[in-house]
Amino acid sequence: MNAKDGFRKFLHSPWVFLVLFAAVLLLVNLIGGTNNYSMEINYSEFLKMLDEGEVASVVVTNDTLTITPKSHGINQPAIYTTKVVNNDALVGELRAANVEFSAKTPAQPISILDIVMSASSLLLMGLMIYWLVSIWRATRSKGENGKSSGLGGFGGFGFGKSTAKQFDVQNTTTRFTDVAGQDEAKESLIEIVDILKNPGKYTSVGAEIPKGALLVGPPGTGKTLLAKAVAGEAGCPFFFVSGSAFVEMFVGTGAARVRDLFQQAAKKAPCIVFIDEIDAIGKKRDGTGLGSNDEREQTLNQLLAEMDGFDPEKGIIVLGATNRPEILDKALLRPGRFDRRIPVELPDMKGREEILQVHARKKTMAPGINLKRVADATPGASGADLANILNEAALACVRDGRSSVTQADLDKATEYVLAGSEKKSMVISPEEKRIIAYHEIGHALVALKQGGAPVRKITIIPRTNGALGFTMQADEQEHVLQTKEDLKNRLQVLVAGRAAEELMFETCTSGASNDIERATAIARNMVTRFGMSDTIGLMALDTVVDPYLDGSLKSNASEEAAAKVEAEMKRLISEAYEGAMKVLKENASTLNHLAEYLLMHENITGEEMVQLVEEEKKTAVMEPADAAM
Repeated sequence: MNAKDGFRKFLHSPWVFLVLFAAVLLLVNLIGGTNNYSMEINYSEFLKMLDEGEVASVVVTNDTLTITPKSHGINQPAIYTTKVVNNDALVGELRAANVEFSAKTPAQPISILDIVMSASSLLLMGLMIYWLVSIWRATRSKGENGKSSGLGGFGGFGFGKSTAKQFDVQNTTTRFTDVAGQDEAKESLIEIVDILKNPGKYTSVGAEIPKGALLVGPPGTGKTLLAKAVAGEAGCPFFFVSGSAFVEMFVGTGAARVRDLFQQAAKKAPCIVFIDEIDAIGKKRDGTGLGSNDEREQTLNQLLAEMDGFDPEKGIIVLGATNRPEILDKALLRPGRFDRRIPVELPDMKGREEILQVHARKKTMAPGINLKRVADATPGASGADLANILNEAALACVRDGRSSVTQADLDKATEYVLAGSEKKSMVISPEEKRIIAYHEIGHALVALKQGGAPVRKITIIPRTNGALGFTMQADEQEHVLQTKEDLKNRLQVLVAGRAAEELMFETCTSGASNDIERATAIARNMVTRFGMSDTIGLMALDTVVDPYLDGSLKSNASEEAAAKVEAEMKRLISEAYEGAMKVLKENASTLNHLAEYLLMHENITGEEMVQLVEEEKKTAVMEPADAAM
C-alpha cells in the first residue's frame, strides 16, 4: 500500500469524523473562553473608568458589578468585575455618565449533574451526526458502485463484519459415529463429504457440484450436529452462524455480513458454511420493500447472489437448517442454491435407543442398564430430549452420592422430562387425593382391559407441570399407522378418568381438563383429516400449520360444515365415554381394589397392577365357591 492509498483509507476511517468533531468543539470552547475572559478590579478603578467615559454597560448582581468597557485591546479583558462599596449615589453617577445598567439575579452554582448532562448532550449530538454521515456515505457508495460498501463508516465499528463462529480442522472433531437415529440423513450427506474430499471426480464427468443442502426437521433433532459431522468427516473448517445474526435495524448491515462471511469462507475453502434458522432471512418476499422487510430482503438477495457467484470447484458447501420450510422463498430452494432437502425427523424407537447409547458412552453407567426401556417410554422425543434424560439421571446419581447411573435414575429422569419433578410438599386433602387415585386408576384399568399399550406406571404424586397425577403407557412396538379402532380406544382411555370420578363420587372435577383437550384434538383429527367420519366423509377440512413446531390446525370448513364437524366430534367423545363407563362398571371391585392400593403406596408399577388384577380375579372366583359350600 503506497502513501496515497494509506491517506485515502485514513480519510475514510470513521474515527476521522469523531476527531474533527472533537476539534471543532474544542475550538468553539477556546473562542468562547477568550471572548468571555474577565478580570476583577478595585471599586476605585471602576469609578475612574466611569469618570473617563470608558464604561459601556454595568450589570448589578447583589454586591457585584459586571462591567463591559466600550473597547479593549487584544490582550486586555473584555469584562471587569468589582465589589460594590456602599454608595447610594452610584445610580445617579451611572445615569450622569450615560451608562447602561441593570440588575441580575445571581446564577445558581453549576452542579456535577449539569456538567454530565451537557457532556451527554454533546456526545449524543456527535453520535447522531456520525450515524447520519455514515448512512449517507453507505447510500452514496451503493449508488455509485451498484453494491453496498459495508455500510461505509459502520464497518469501522464491526457492523458489517460476520458474527459466524469458525471451527478449524483441528477443532472439528464431530463424526458421523457421534450422530445416531438419523441414518437416512447421514446417507444423504455422505456424498457431500465425498464432494468436499474429491471434487475433481465429479467435475471430470461434467457433474455440477451442489452448492447447498437444506436440513429440515423439528427442533432438537440434530441438524447442527449433522452439519458439524459433515465438516469433521471431510476434514475441513466449519462456519456456524444463526440466521437472526444477519438482521439488524440498519439497512445494509445484513448484506454486508453475508458478504464478509463468504469472503472468510473463500479464504478457508474447502469448508462448510452452516446457517441455522435460515428462515429468519429466507422468508418469502412480499414485494413491498417497506420497513423491516427491506433489510431482510436485501440480506436474502445478497445470500442468493453469493451462492450464485462463488466457484463450486472451490469446495464451499452451504448447509441451512430450518423447522419452517413452508415459509422459505422459492428462489432459495431452486436448483443451483439449496439443491437438496434432507429431512431430519424425530427418531423412531430404534433410533431413540441408538441416541441413548451414544450419550451413555459419556456417562458412568451401572451394569444391567436397559436403555430400550427408556426408548419405549419416550415416543416423539427428540435427540435433545433424550440427552436431557441421561443428564438428569447423572445429576440424580450425584445427588444421591453414588458413582454410577442406575436404572432407577433413568426411570426417574424419564418421568421428570415427561411430566416434571415431584411436588411432595403440595398439600392435598384426603378427599381430593381419593378422587385423583380413582381418576388415574380409571385411565389405567380401561387401558389394561383394551389390551393396548402396557401401563408403565401410575402415580398420584403432583408434578411441577401442573399434573396432580399421571398414568404412563409405553408400547413395546411403535406404530406408523393408527387405525380407527386404535384412536377410539385412545379416546376411551382419555375420558376414563372423568368416568371413574362420576361413577364413584357422582361428581366431576377440573382434573380432566388436559384429558378433554387431548380427546378433542384426536376426535377433530379423525373427522377433519383422517376421513374417519361417515357423516363428513373423505374430506380434508383442516390443514396442518408449522408441522415441525406446534402443528396447529387451520380450518378450511364453511360454517355449515364446521357445525357438522363439531357434532361428529361430540358423538365420538360421547361414545368413548359410554364405553369407558361400561368397562369401569363391569370391573368396579377391581377399580376399588387398585385405587385403595394406590392411595396407600402413591405409586404403582405396571407389573404390580397386573399382579393386583390377577389377585382380584382369583378372589372373585373363590368367593362364589365359598358361598356355595
